[in-house]
Formats: sequence, C-alpha cells, structure tokens
Amino acid sequence: MKKKFLPLAVLSLTLFAGSILLNTAAAQTANPTASTLSINPPNNPKYAKDVSSVDNIIAALYNVICGAPGEPRDWERFKYLFGKDAKLIPTSKNTEAKFVYRTMTPEEYITMFSTRIKTGFFEKELKRETVSFGTVYHAFSTYETRETENGPSTNRGINSIQLFKDQDRFYIVNVFWCAESMGFALPASALK
Repeated sequence: MKKKFLPLAVLSLTLFAGSILLNTAAAQTANPTASTLSINPPNNPKYAKDVSSVDNIIAALYNVICGAPGEPRDWERFKYLFGKDAKLIPTSKNTEAKFVYRTMTPEEYITMFSTRIKTGFFEKELKRETVSFGTVYHAFSTYETRETENGPSTNRGINSIQLFKDQDRFYIVNVFWCAESMGFALPASALK
C-alpha cells in the first residue's frame, strides 16, 4: 500500500516546489529590486532641480561642461544626471575617413574632456524636439559650441538624448551625437 502513495507524495512535493520557484520568479520579475535597476543612488537635494524635468536636465547637461580654460567643472553634478549604465556616444571619422562611433561612460567622458579640451568650451542648445511615451523620452537637441562665451561658433551638431523617467526624477541613458565637422550641414528644420 505504501508503494502506491509514495509516487503520489513525491509528485505532490515536486509540484509544490515548482510552484514556489515559479511564484518567486514571477515576483522578482514583477517587482525588480534596486540591484536589477540601472539607476543612480537616491536623490541628492543639491542637484534635485537639475533632474526634475526634461528642460532642467538638458539645461544642466549643457551648463555643467561650459567654462573658461582651466575653470573647474562640477563633475559630481555631471555624473548625477546619468543612469548607472549610461553612455556618451560621439561619432567621428577614422584614419580611412570612414564613419565610426565609440562609447564612453560618464567617467570616461570626464577623463577625455579634462585631458583634451584645453581652450574654453561653451556649448548651448539652439533647438530641441522631444517625444515621449511612458517612461521613455527622446530629445533631438541642436547645439552650438564656442571657445569663449560670446565668441564665434566653432561647431554645431545634434545630440540625440535618451532619458528615463521614474516616479521621482529623470536620468540620461544615452547621448549620441554628430557634429557638422563630420561633413554634414544642419538642415534648416534643426535650427528653427
């Protein structure tokens, strides 16, 4: 008699354990923990206004990199704008004149900027087109750079900025850009 119940008991125990595993997996998927989210630590009151809207975060992105030669930038503010896995992606031409791109973390961008930009650097937004759906925002931001705040334009281009909006703030996920110095002229629609 026991032999008839043993397989049934084993089957019941197996089904019960499988149910627990499935429910645990479903709960983890439905309620991701902080370790599965790609965001920065909790809000810093010092920079809270910077990340409170699309206008503010993009204004902060441009503002924080601007300054005279040797003027220190607030790199903590810069890093606070980005999600944990964010990338900055410039396009360029390689030695064979082929179009290429590379990816940098915010930290790598800071190193590149700090070691390569020896002149003053002032970048401002000329025009922006933004579209959004739910948590995803995309801004096509036309920019202009100068070596002095009121000097002649040294370059223009478009930053493609992807943002993530959670309940509390915005995060920059990617900044992907192309400059006119790549051989492209900005269309009139990007300036008006």
